[in-house]
Amino acid sequence: MTQAPYISSSPDETEKAAAELAERLEPGDVVLVSGELGAGKTTFVRGAARALGVGGPVTSPTYTVGQVYAGPDGREVAHLDLYRLDSLDLEDPALIDDYLTPERIGFVEWPAAGESRIDRVAARVRIDHAGGDERVIHVE
Repeated sequence: MTQAPYISSSPDETEKAAAELAERLEPGDVVLVSGELGAGKTTFVRGAARALGVGGPVTSPTYTVGQVYAGPDGREVAHLDLYRLDSLDLEDPALIDDYLTPERIGFVEWPAAGESRIDRVAARVRIDHAGGDERVIHVE
């Protein structure tokens, strides 16, 4: 189900939009997050992770491919960034399997390299620059 686009004028508003989506997620769900460089993908993931109980730093895993954050209730959130990968078929096809498990809620930035291998996609998010600090967040 496609929602009406969310207009964000600040990082806080982007995090709030993500928190609203996070309320509907269950273990095993994966959210694909797309957008240009600097669009706010990691900010979006940070907002969702906070809503899911993650209290520590949430940073882009561009150079490590993935990170797993633990919430206080033992719930885990996986955060992947596939920007540096051309295709998981050319890399290790099972690379994402260590992160996207049935017990975790997953977020994947730059998902194109692995989208065909990702099961249980709960939502697709696209963040577009709209000038200045404004962003348009599309959730499908």
